[in-house]
Amino acid sequence: MSFNNIYFILNKPQLSENIGACARAMKNFNFSKLVVINPKTSFPNDKIYATSVGAKDIIQQAKVYDKFEDSLSNFDYLIATSARFRNKNIKHINLSELKKIKFNKKIGFIFGSEASGLSNNEISYANCTMNIPSNNNFKSLNLSHSLILVCHNLFNLINKKNTTYEKSNKIKNASKKQIKVMMDLCINNLNKKNFFTPKEKKAIMLENLRNIFYRSDLSEKETRILSSVFATLSKKG
Repeated sequence: MSFNNIYFILNKPQLSENIGACARAMKNFNFSKLVVINPKTSFPNDKIYATSVGAKDIIQQAKVYDKFEDSLSNFDYLIATSARFRNKNIKHINLSELKKIKFNKKIGFIFGSEASGLSNNEISYANCTMNIPSNNNFKSLNLSHSLILVCHNLFNLINKKNTTYEKSNKIKNASKKQIKVMMDLCINNLNKKNFFTPKEKKAIMLENLRNIFYRSDLSEKETRILSSVFATLSKKG
């Protein structure tokens, strides 16, 4: 496990102060990789720098994207944080179960906006959702508070060096980019077969497909095999 392959992704953050506080929390625990998607405020700005205190370098080096999907292609494993249980066929973990995650690849922790969190569509890109145990009658945590709890737990895991890896080094997990290429091939061929009917259900059908492929922890080899299968099925007999 390495500090350098763990990223913190802020999706549509609303308040400059929260963005700065998140950067400060990251530096408190030796993390430096920040991704900001479609912030409501200008980025960076004076308020962000002021609340980041000594973490100005994290703000300056942050990756900024306009679209959610564009920010995720280079990750191997994505964990979506959510205070709400989602009635979806996706793995749910809590903070204490982070030790079960294999951190030898690029890991992204996604945090939703202060007002609405993450949508089901956004969560469909993740491998699992993570809940921070809290008061059942008041679960809403401030964005930077949620992030600092995750940072603290990861910091302890890394320093204890108690994470073990069971997979062979010869098996390489597929990146999000490779899975997206495979999915695009699948979706294009399904479109040709008029699979997505009725049209009004296409969005939820695509969401369900992403839930299947993005959470499956596919290897590069498995992704290539599935791409070959989809390409073969599209050929005319």
